[in-house]
Amino acid sequence: MASFTHCWKNARLSLALAVLALFLQALPTLAQTSTAPAEIAQLRLERSDEGIFLNAQLRFELSAAVQDALRKGIPVYFVAQAHLLQDRWYWSDKKLASATRQLRLSFHPLTRRWRLSVTQGVNPGAALNQNFEELPQAMAALTHLSRWKIAEPSEIDPDARYTVDFSFRLDLSELPRPFQIGLLGQTDWTVSVAKNQRVSMELAK
Repeated sequence: MASFTHCWKNARLSLALAVLALFLQALPTLAQTSTAPAEIAQLRLERSDEGIFLNAQLRFELSAAVQDALRKGIPVYFVAQAHLLQDRWYWSDKKLASATRQLRLSFHPLTRRWRLSVTQGVNPGAALNQNFEELPQAMAALTHLSRWKIAEPSEIDPDARYTVDFSFRLDLSELPRPFQIGLLGQTDWTVSVAKNQRVSMELAK
């Protein structure tokens, strides 16, 4: 009986060591396939006679899985949202304005070109289209939001204090339905970042 117990313990130890060896062998592969989480490198508001504009610089990389889907002709959608809130000491903050921007990134296998379509709000007819030769060029345009109008001048009190709620995410709901089901639980398709920041209005020159 003692001999059987000893053999069983040795077998369990050998199995544990084998699993550990496999995990250590996989570490280089995991390091190569992982991507850094998305982040907001810069977020700034500026005020002019034309209204309030948001400027943001995002920093993230598309996973190999997302790039593979793009090269197979599946467009990928991103959504940027901004809410401008006015501080109120006697009540909850007042939402003054909201803005939404949809960014559609696609690849055309025939022309081997990348396309970025930017739509303001819910009006698809107002889309701005840009074509690029390489993916890094398209990503540079995708991750840089410049002079995005989020409020009218009449909505702003120059003497008040404000906070901006800004978010940016990859919108899986825009993907083909069968494709969505296969992505459940896959972190390769997770691109999401948000920031709440008190801002000082800078008068644009």
